[in-house]
Amino acid sequence: MTDGQLQQLVNQISSQAFHQPFRHRAYFNARLRTTGGRYQLESHNIDINPKMLTDFDEQTLIGVIKHELCHYHLHLSGSGYRHRDADFKRLLAQVGGSRYAPTPKERVQMVARYTYSCQRCGLVYHRKRRLDTTRYTCGRCRGPIKLV
Repeated sequence: MTDGQLQQLVNQISSQAFHQPFRHRAYFNARLRTTGGRYQLESHNIDINPKMLTDFDEQTLIGVIKHELCHYHLHLSGSGYRHRDADFKRLLAQVGGSRYAPTPKERVQMVARYTYSCQRCGLVYHRKRRLDTTRYTCGRCRGPIKLV
């Protein structure tokens, strides 16, 4: 599915489920990792995680789109658009959107480039970035740490 097809799908869902047009942009954003989608308050655009379509079925994608459209329409109407607001919960249940997006299946594992060890208790730390051993101590025993 391309961004143009996603835009058409969002327009269609907005007019059918909400009876209001979607006048902004919807597109896939591969940088989204842990969330299914995002409604941007400033631009009113909607980002969708492409893994909602590749890892799951189209019904999951539609549920995420309805969730983001709830934020969109409530924000533009001046109602409570946040997750905790009663207006949001009511509209989400009314249109049948998903409350939570499923976790994407494949997670990118952190590559540990640096390994540190406590000189007192021996606890091992794996870090992506280099760390200044003069500024930090062991979180367990407060002993000095060194690069292994």
